[in-house]
Amino acid sequence: MTETGADHTDYVPPATDWVRKQLDAIDEAGGDASVAKIQGRDVVVVTLIGAKSGRPRRVPLMRVEHEGSYLAVASKGGAPEDPQWVASIRKNPDQVSVLDGTTETPMTSRELSGQERATWWDRGVEAFPSYADYQAKTDRLIPIFLLEPR
Repeated sequence: MTETGADHTDYVPPATDWVRKQLDAIDEAGGDASVAKIQGRDVVVVTLIGAKSGRPRRVPLMRVEHEGSYLAVASKGGAPEDPQWVASIRKNPDQVSVLDGTTETPMTSRELSGQERATWWDRGVEAFPSYADYQAKTDRLIPIFLLEPR
């Protein structure tokens, strides 16, 4: 684990205004992800390598942690398509990190299925109940990824 202090000028800027504002607030707080909340709940910042650009991207996601591993839920609010970051995490599963508070940890990622998916999905819904609503809004099975320390 490392304390964050990275210069984020090399990162691909988010296309969505609310995501950009959330990351700006985290940066202004000295890289402390605990200042950002969605619906009053904590977030983490997942850094990954873009599938097309090969450049680092940052994505704020709900904090779903269990025994040092984290869940990345590709809900996109129940939209019919996956968020862009899904292609990146699938292409570069070993180039992921999680910023939780001010501690950044290198991670590896893998997409979940079966009973393991069901167990982690329940943890995700417990941490952020809106995930159940998002799944009900879409015909796609929302992809979820387990991020584990390297």
